Amino acid sequence: MADVRPFKALHYDLDKVGSLDAVAAPPYDVIDAAGRARLLARSPYNAVAIDLPKPFDPADPASNPDGDPYEEAARTIDAWRSEGALVADTEPAIWALTQDYTAPDGSAHSRHGILARVRVEDYETGAVRPHERTHPGPLLDRLELTRATLHNLSPIFSLSTEDAWPLLEPAVQGEPWGVASDEDGTVNRVWRVGDPAILAAVTERLAGAQLLIADGHHRYETARAYRDEVGGEGPQNYTLMSLTGLDDPGLTVFPTHRLLSGFADDPERMRRLGGGLRELFESVEVSREELDPSGEEGVGVFGLYDSFHKQAYRLRLKDTAELDRLLAGKPEAYRRLDSAILETLVLKGLAGMSDEDIDARRGLEYAKSVPDALAMVDDGRYDVAFIQRPVPVEQVRAIAETDENMPPKSTYFFPKVMTGMVFNPVG
Repeated sequence: MADVRPFKALHYDLDKVGSLDAVAAPPYDVIDAAGRARLLARSPYNAVAIDLPKPFDPADPASNPDGDPYEEAARTIDAWRSEGALVADTEPAIWALTQDYTAPDGSAHSRHGILARVRVEDYETGAVRPHERTHPGPLLDRLELTRATLHNLSPIFSLSTEDAWPLLEPAVQGEPWGVASDEDGTVNRVWRVGDPAILAAVTERLAGAQLLIADGHHRYETARAYRDEVGGEGPQNYTLMSLTGLDDPGLTVFPTHRLLSGFADDPERMRRLGGGLRELFESVEVSREELDPSGEEGVGVFGLYDSFHKQAYRLRLKDTAELDRLLAGKPEAYRRLDSAILETLVLKGLAGMSDEDIDARRGLEYAKSVPDALAMVDDGRYDVAFIQRPVPVEQVRAIAETDENMPPKSTYFFPKVMTGMVFNPVG
């Protein structure tokens, strides 16, 4: 069972730093050097300074005298605390979060979440699970940062099979503690909730929940490694999460499209792919504007666009016999998942890719929008684009109830959860 608790957060004094908008930042893994500079131009107290500390620059040794960016992050936190920019709560709380956003498809939504600390569990317990297989990623960077700062700085975004938001609604009727907007225009509002009765009710409600990691798998792996390294009982056994109920009306899931390379210079491989697709799928020519299969009914429906024909097609799986044979023993919700169909029949089957190729992204890339996918084929970076439909939330839930994890990049959850709203002490 999930162990979700309030915590004594380290957070900004907004009177000192000006506003949450000035100091909040996107997750570290979507920030480049120019983005980092823009955030620090908004405020020297911006969370990016500690969550993405600047590497040692030999041309400017004074910027980081000992050359250790993680210790520099720790010193920065200490300095901000001394200046009063960061303050530590003396009583535990849960932080309520709303995110008003315009989705990539142009629709408007409001997503709800709670920021709390969650006991770190091994996946085998079933309390916290990855919802999809992840590409191998570096853990040492986040582990070194945790060791030095003794805080979780960036929350993990997880989905909960139980929704605790209704319990917090009475506490979020007034003005929020802070408001911040991200570069996509999402408006984030945060309230501190310290009512002991509400806190106890939230912990009780979520005790029966299963939590699915939607964004931040590598941060969770870091939390497990840090827990095991420190050992014993204590704050190291918990990590910072933002939890959204799977039933939340503002939860939307978007697709991630697949792009393949290595076909344009190998006409025979391209012919094998084309012939195999014609055997497995019904194919209909469509306009580029009709390439997106979102809203189409049926099993295994994709958009196809390649660099040779420069023509869009709608693919529809003819029958499921071969798919069911190859995925025998897998639950039906998984066997009817578009990304699993594409991986099994096309990537591994027709394209001859191995699990290692997929994990290492050899000849494989992802795009979060149809225009981006088309541009990457038109400019010659990739040879073939497969456009996917969004995964229904009900299918995410159905697969979560099994022991299967989706293929990598099956889902794209929007918007991201920002860094800088609260930090969780772990040491």
